[in-house]
This record gives sequence, C-alpha cells and structure tokens, in this order.
Amino acid sequence: MIQIKNLSITHKKDLRELVSGLSFTLNDGDRAAVIGEEGNGKSTLLRLIYDEALVSDYIEYTGQIVRNRCILGYLGQELEPEEREKSVYAFLSEESGFLESDPKELAMYARKLHVPTPFLYSEQRMDTLSGGEKIKVCMIRILCRKPDVLLLDEPSNDIDLATLLWLEQFILGWRGPVLFISHDEVLLERTANKIIHLEQIRKKKKARHTVKTADYGTYVRERASGLEKQGQLARKERSEYQKQQERFRQIRQKVEYQQESITRKSPHGAKMLKKKMHTLKSAERRFDKEFDQMMEMPDVEESIFIKFPETETLPPKKVVLDFSLSELAVEGRVLARNIHLRVTGGEKVCLIGDNGAGKSTLIKRIAGLLCGRTDIRAAYIPQNYEDIEEFRANSKSSPVAFLAEGGGREEETKMRTFLGSLKYTPDEMEHPVCELSGGQKAKLLLLKTCMSGANVLIMDEPTRNFSPLSGPVIRDMLAGFPGAVISVSHDRKYIREVCDKVYRMTEEGLVPEEKRM
Repeated sequence: MIQIKNLSITHKKDLRELVSGLSFTLNDGDRAAVIGEEGNGKSTLLRLIYDEALVSDYIEYTGQIVRNRCILGYLGQELEPEEREKSVYAFLSEESGFLESDPKELAMYARKLHVPTPFLYSEQRMDTLSGGEKIKVCMIRILCRKPDVLLLDEPSNDIDLATLLWLEQFILGWRGPVLFISHDEVLLERTANKIIHLEQIRKKKKARHTVKTADYGTYVRERASGLEKQGQLARKERSEYQKQQERFRQIRQKVEYQQESITRKSPHGAKMLKKKMHTLKSAERRFDKEFDQMMEMPDVEESIFIKFPETETLPPKKVVLDFSLSELAVEGRVLARNIHLRVTGGEKVCLIGDNGAGKSTLIKRIAGLLCGRTDIRAAYIPQNYEDIEEFRANSKSSPVAFLAEGGGREEETKMRTFLGSLKYTPDEMEHPVCELSGGQKAKLLLLKTCMSGANVLIMDEPTRNFSPLSGPVIRDMLAGFPGAVISVSHDRKYIREVCDKVYRMTEEGLVPEEKRM
C-alpha cells in the first residue's frame, strides 16, 4: 500500500505550484491513471514517489509519501545518458534480480514481451534500439526486481499493437497497486479503475486535483455532465440575480426621486421614504451576500486550441508518393523486402507493425525524398525530436525565439498569442526549448508545422506526447487536414478516426490491414 498525504509540489524556477494538497491511497488491485495536460507535473509526481532525488534539483515539496517498505518498480519516459551507452545485457545486469532470475523465468518475460530470449544477452547498445524495444527491455528489468508496486510513466509509448495488448492484460492482472501515466485513451478505458486528474486553472496560477474511483470513460462522462450542470445552474442564478438587481435599481430610482420631490409640508412622508430606503439597502446587502455564495462558473483547464491555416488542397489524383524499395536494411540486417507505397491527393496513410520492423527507418527515408520536392510542401516530425536539425540547433532558445526566427516585436507578439492557445504560460515561453517536457515540445513542433504551410505531413507517432484530453483535438485537426498524411502510429483511436489506409510492415513488405483494432 502507498499513501500520499497532503502533498504539494512547487517548481523552483518559476515558483509555480504543480500540485496542491493531494492525498490518495493505493491498495492492491488499484490501477490509478494520472491524467492532465502537458507540463502539469504528472511525471514529476511519479518520480517523487519513487525517489525524491530524481526531482530535488527542480522542485520542492511538502506533505508525506508513505511507501510502507514496498518494493517499487519505476519505468521512466527516458533513459539516463549513461544508460543509453550500455549494452542490453549490461543494462539488465544492473538489476541484481536479473542475474538471480531463473532462465525459464527470463524466457517467460521475453516471450510475453514478444522478444527472442537471446536478445536479453545482446551486446547491442540501448541507444540503437527502437523506442518499443527500449520499453520492453526496461519492463523486463523492472519485473526482475519483483516489485510490489508499479509506477509506469508512458509505458504505452512506442510499443507495437501486440505488446500494447499484452500491456493491457498485464496491468489488469497485476495484483499490487499500479500508478501509471498514458496518452493512449483505449489503454486508459480498458485498464484504469481510479483517476487522478491534475489541473492548472486560472491561467496556470492555481493547481487543482480530482481523485475519483471510476474507470476513465465514466470519469470523462461524469465530469463533462457535472460541468454542464454546474454551468447551467450558475448561469441561471446569475440571470436571476441580474433581474433582481434591475428591480432594485428601478425601485431605488423611484424612491430617490420621491425624496428629492418631497416638501417640508410632508415630514411624515419623508420619514416613511427614509425608512423605505433603509429597508431597500438592507435587502441589497442581503442579495450581495447571497451572490457571493452562488454556484461558481466552471473553472477548468481547457484542452489546447490549434488548427491548420487555410492550405492549398491537393488534387485527388496528385501523386504524392510512388515509392519502391527492393530491400530495407539497417547495419547489415535486412528488415523488409519489396516495399511499395503509393499515396495520392489527401490520403491519410498509417504504417503499423512490430517493434524493430523498420517503420521509423522507412518513414525517415520517405521524409528525405518528400521534403526535397518542390511540387509539394512537406513537413516531417520524427519520433525523436532531436533528429530535427533546426530543433537541435535552437535547443537553448526560447519557444518564442524558435518560432519567430529573428522577426521583430510584432512577430514575437504573434508567437506569444499562438503559444498561449497551446496553454504555455508567460514563464514557459521563456524557458529554453531543451528544458520543455515532451508534450510541450510536441506542441511547439506541431505549431511550427502548422505555420509552415505544408500540404504533406510525415509524422512518426504524432499523438504520443499529447494528453488524452488533448487527443481528440489533435485527431480532429489531422482528420480535417486538407493535404496528405503519412504516419507511423500504434494509437488505435488515431488509426480509426484519422487514417484512410493502414499498412502492416512485414519482412515481405507492406500489407494492407483492416482498421479494426
């Protein structure tokens, strides 16, 4: 059992409170999902619960974290720099439980995670693995620790659909507490039975949280219904108040007129009017007090607002891509043969497949071809943002400077407005790009892409860093994009709602796939 008592977390740099007075308990069988917009402290919360040394350089906290001598298994979003240079075997060997585990047990872990057992003893460096392969190795190391409690920060990132289904069953079957963060709405809907929602309201000046024992779908529906009812009641009360104020205004004007008109010949009438005015003012004070106690209008952290500007629509018969490749290989290892992909007009295509099948390698090669074309305007957002030279070169710049590209004050003001629509605070607009969270970087690059006027998008896991509450906005935006989209994704809602065609990457090339997932 894990207990969090009156926990408050404050960011040292801008003194922004990320969490305020949070309390909850995790018991066996609890599958608690932490949700909220990017930069709200979700990952910080998990790191703090696991080991406060991981966050002590940038946050301060008050309250209690009662771990009750539980063994915690923590999966972070990123590997530490020194871990990236280690081989798979060296990385796993850092966990004593790996060396002490029975070979049959290790083989079982490998089988469940869809990796060959010899892979666990590989000398391949961690930084050369695909994103999904890294997640699988980290999960195996955690399992070897025999944890009582799991803390998982985006375990669904970059894993293939088969492993995603395994992850769902794994979380559902885990007997101890699980506290996890995920942007995969389907995973949340199928596994979470408790929701911890972290919000930043009043323009990120106030932290608020909700802890609800419910599945994700129920929580979202009940929250929306509750906010709607609260808004209706608040609007009704304010309407009645305004009507009452108008009646008081009319009566007051009448009494004031009578007071001005009365003569000394009617002292009794003047006395009655004075008494009437006193009663009127008392009633006004009573109604003002009642106004202060009225139902508040809903104050919520709205999802991001972003849309593509008017872009030239591609003709339906326009050939965006007619790609053929006899062999796709990486470091001498053949991943696939006889690859053919044709994309026309405004088609939205998605590539799926097992981790390590070569999807990211293929789409990077496609991006290299399309971004050099002059008859289309192509933009590429890779899975690893550091692969973008412009992004890497401006890592020390602020988001405003990154977007404004040396423009004047008017251009900077415009960029601040755009960033504000993505829920950046004024302080965050001045932070170095390299210090932004994964979600904030994703927003920045998506905004840059929107401003580029691109009519062809090449995107590797386009929804991976956006919160589940922002997910519908991103999907609607991409579904309505008038150009072509070529993407790699394991996001089942994205595949169903955005993509026209889906191809599975296999050793024998790209195979058309049904969208039912």
